Amino acid sequence: MKGQIRAIILIFLVIFTVSGCAKPQESRPQIVPVLTAAVEKKTIPIEIKAIGNVEPYLSVTVLSQVDGTLQQVHFKEGEDVKKGQMLFSVDPRPLIESVRQAEAALLQDKKQLDFYETQAKRYTFLVEKGAVDKNTAEQNQTLALTQAEKVKNDKAQLENAKIKLQYSYIRAEIDGRAGTYLTNIGTSIKTNDTKLVVLNQVTPIYVTFSVPEKELPNIKKYSDKEKLKVSAFPPGFAKDAREGLLTFIDNTVNTQTGMIKLKAVFENKDKYLWPGQFLNVVLTLTTEPDALVVPVSAVQVSQQGQYVFVVKDDMTVATSIVKVAREFGNELVIESGVSAGETVVTDGQLKLKPGFKVMIKKPGDGSDNATAVKTSAPK
Repeated sequence: MKGQIRAIILIFLVIFTVSGCAKPQESRPQIVPVLTAAVEKKTIPIEIKAIGNVEPYLSVTVLSQVDGTLQQVHFKEGEDVKKGQMLFSVDPRPLIESVRQAEAALLQDKKQLDFYETQAKRYTFLVEKGAVDKNTAEQNQTLALTQAEKVKNDKAQLENAKIKLQYSYIRAEIDGRAGTYLTNIGTSIKTNDTKLVVLNQVTPIYVTFSVPEKELPNIKKYSDKEKLKVSAFPPGFAKDAREGLLTFIDNTVNTQTGMIKLKAVFENKDKYLWPGQFLNVVLTLTTEPDALVVPVSAVQVSQQGQYVFVVKDDMTVATSIVKVAREFGNELVIESGVSAGETVVTDGQLKLKPGFKVMIKKPGDGSDNATAVKTSAPK
């Protein structure tokens, strides 16, 4: 029994000795597949981004200028109307009667005026002949002058009646898009009180937006030189952005919000922008030539700040702390930390450490096996 135990112990000692004498395998340098991009120089616009609201270029609430009963509607809700187009008819019969009465009064007073003028002339002649006294002639002249004023007043009354009759046919004051009916046929309407419809001019159209007051000096600086371009688009539709021009800077800063109101005008010939719509707005102040840019995905964040992995000539990587000026689309403008022509890693950073070797993957290759190997970094 003791011999068996000795044999087992001996076997363990041999195995332990052999394993302890085995040479450790040397670890190969780690090679990480990555995607890269070159640091480029580009002309990049300097922009201010904001949220805007579309407003009609003109908005008119149509009211009646006469009392009466709404008799007819001559347009459909939501359709485009032209300036001067008939919109509504108010029952014209009472107004036609007013015109008739004014014409009759004028005719009667004209006849009376003719009589008084004839009498005034006759008594003037008789005064010259000494047949009547001067006071009688003057009385007749006064009657003629008074009647002449009455005729003048009758003419004004007739003109006013005719104007009111014209007002019974309500027309559009602007080209625009009609809203919903605000009253119905048969309704009794009052002068300058009953709202009939709202017309909005949408071609051209305004986009109103606000920016922080700190941006005001630059806006004034660049807008004094030329009209500033503004682009606007609904969220998620940047490819369909419309271009306009800044036309208005408010004359005061909102003391409660620290914002200043701006307006841009857009031609909007296709009526893509619509009153009340909220939009993303981009105001372009100027352009910066030779700006250094990298893809957004190249910049990482650490406790030391923002950094990138730079690929060196020997295909190893090193970190470089960068200062980001601003974002433009899918790119970042870099103030310092990289140079034009350097290559930075855009994908695969989580597997990297300074000094690691890299292999360049083809875009779209999601595997860790790179098929294209970089032999030298771009100069």
